[in-house]
Amino acid sequence: MSLTKLFACVAAGAAISSTAAMARDQMRIVGSSTVFPFATAVAEQFGKTTDFKTPVIESTGSGGGLKLFCAGVGLKTPDITNASRRMKMKEWTLCNDNGVTAITEAVIGFDGIVVANAVEGPEFSITRAQLWTALAKAGPKPTLWNEVDPSLPAEKIEVLGPPPSSGTRDAFEELVMQKGCMAAGNDKKFCKHDGAEIRQDGPYIEAGENDNLIVAKLEANPAAVGVFGFSYLDQNSDKIKGAVIDGVAPEFEAIADGSYPVSRKLYFYIKKAHVGAVPGIQEYAELFLSDAMSGEDGILVDKGLIPLPEDAHSAMQKAVAELVEMTGAEGLE
Repeated sequence: MSLTKLFACVAAGAAISSTAAMARDQMRIVGSSTVFPFATAVAEQFGKTTDFKTPVIESTGSGGGLKLFCAGVGLKTPDITNASRRMKMKEWTLCNDNGVTAITEAVIGFDGIVVANAVEGPEFSITRAQLWTALAKAGPKPTLWNEVDPSLPAEKIEVLGPPPSSGTRDAFEELVMQKGCMAAGNDKKFCKHDGAEIRQDGPYIEAGENDNLIVAKLEANPAAVGVFGFSYLDQNSDKIKGAVIDGVAPEFEAIADGSYPVSRKLYFYIKKAHVGAVPGIQEYAELFLSDAMSGEDGILVDKGLIPLPEDAHSAMQKAVAELVEMTGAEGLE
């Protein structure tokens, strides 16, 4: 172990020890706005059915949550962070540099990213290449949807979406902007970098980390479309409708079987050094991965979560029960 990491580990231990007299009796969870409603449902169930206090959960975005989580070990830092995309190598390195060296990764299920608008708004059936053309910083920068393709509505391009700190934004750039860029005939290297950047001249509006706020704004402006997780579409189907993307509608079955082209895994990360210092961390994590919550017939499925296949779910339950640590070599990008 390098001297830097050794000192970080010593400092981490000191941080926990120095705060032991003021130990928190309530978990603190941060991270993804997409995972937030699922985590909140688990937290409420946890508070009702156990002797532990209901965890405090903040919707900070995936990137913001991982930054807080990786800031160090100690009771002023979060115990768990939620993420709508996998931890990045640079975040893993930040965690390790700050003494957060024992982390358990949990996959809770799948989610689709949808492009949606108000139920009274125009119908959208669109391709990822067309979305790239409409939204790419390096693209032609059209003003109206029908300038992208005559089949699209003659409406102003106005897309309400997440900011760069959001895991949904990361996934949208990878699954829509990069793939759409290549489908439009551009070079793969260009599409992975400059081609994936979203334009900043007005049509794409960063609407914050609160997806419920985006839904409300879509109701107020039927000509606009929003980008967010499938669960928000599922829970607000009386107010908004999802666009067909590459010929596939954003439906539960299509996301589960992989035919819907814009889907991703959802995660949470446990700071193992806090287990035992803050009561209930492992018990909460095990409840999250229980059959009753995230299994095929679990409570979270009714809230829009797409469950893992049974064998993968069982393997994840085992990993969380044993607090299996990440090694940093599992293909982080």
